[in-house]
Amino acid sequence: MPFLGLGLHVLIALFFAVHAMRHGKQMYWLLILFSFPLLGSIVYFVVEYLPASRMQRTAGKVANAAIGFIDPEREYRAAAEAYDLAPTAQNKLRLARAALDRGQAADAVGHYRDALKGPLASDPELQFGLASALLAAGGATAGRDALQALHTLRSTRDDYRKDEVAVLTARALAADNQQAEARQAFEDALGRYNTVEARARYIAWLAQQGDTAGAQRQWDELQQAARHWNSHARSVNREWMRLAGDAVRG
Repeated sequence: MPFLGLGLHVLIALFFAVHAMRHGKQMYWLLILFSFPLLGSIVYFVVEYLPASRMQRTAGKVANAAIGFIDPEREYRAAAEAYDLAPTAQNKLRLARAALDRGQAADAVGHYRDALKGPLASDPELQFGLASALLAAGGATAGRDALQALHTLRSTRDDYRKDEVAVLTARALAADNQQAEARQAFEDALGRYNTVEARARYIAWLAQQGDTAGAQRQWDELQQAARHWNSHARSVNREWMRLAGDAVRG
């Protein structure tokens, strides 16, 4: 039995070592993982693996939604106060996120662009946020500018939130009036990741393009999948179900 436990620790360490190499992590992680298989794996999971995982993002969204429901202005106030006290690039990024969540997309674009001038210029979260804010704000060049931000993101971190970047790219193509490319990008996102957001955004786009039959077909498939969700999945995906349903109903 002790040998079985030791083997399992090594296998877990090997899994994280492969993850580290595939995602361009620092080579010292390999030394940590194989010198201290159990402890090293725990540290790698907490520091590198979990923050980039969909599970962590989902949990964070649920927590933020709950806080926002109780006090919608809380995070924006806290972010503004933090930036007033210490106008760092990190606090500017926090303020930009809070402004976008508050519905102040134009302000968020300005905050993101300001943060781009600082030491976080290559941060993938900043580029992702800028693209999201640009599309929310709209404007003649929103799609083109969002595509540029996403191109910069992928050139820096091509493993960053791949499922969400794929959907955001499709939306940016649509905003740039590249509708054939947008359709292909939506279908690629569905084929690769099949997330609820991808299907809901695709349904909304199909309805906007006047493809009511296609939107209804996708909506039927989404509803069929939703029948098998537990209460947590229904809560997490409520926003996307509302978006898709409203689009189909016109």
